[in-house]
Amino acid sequence: MEIILKKDVTSLGYAHDVVTVKDGFARNFLIPQGHAVMATEPNRKINAENLRQKSFKAQKTRKEADIVAKSLENITVKIGAKAAATGKIYGSVNAIQIADALQDQFKIEIDRKKIHVDGESIKETGTYTANIRLHKDLQVTINFEVIAE
Repeated sequence: MEIILKKDVTSLGYAHDVVTVKDGFARNFLIPQGHAVMATEPNRKINAENLRQKSFKAQKTRKEADIVAKSLENITVKIGAKAAATGKIYGSVNAIQIADALQDQFKIEIDRKKIHVDGESIKETGTYTANIRLHKDLQVTINFEVIAE
């Protein structure tokens, strides 16, 4: 039976793919769980239209991500933290503080979930790097400096 996947299914395919599976798997699991619909002619037309709209939106978000990536090139974010005389900071610096500092210093709004700090969190003053995933195939590395207040 041919079906159109509505969601990504591990080891079967991605959303909007037309795949062939056994009838029982489709009728008893995929369709009732909302993972797929039968590949009838009307559903194929709806899927084609959804793919067209999705590609248009993807191009638009990619262009926006490119603009943000250009603005993030060669910047160093400074993050102030209370620190002891030895350089250890009280608490830690994580993606939330980096996102807030980007907003305050450069007026660039980035979701904290898209920021990945090398290591789990920063607990000493110094210069570090963080990776920002702006799009599924666009990742930018920024430098940030933790300074004692």
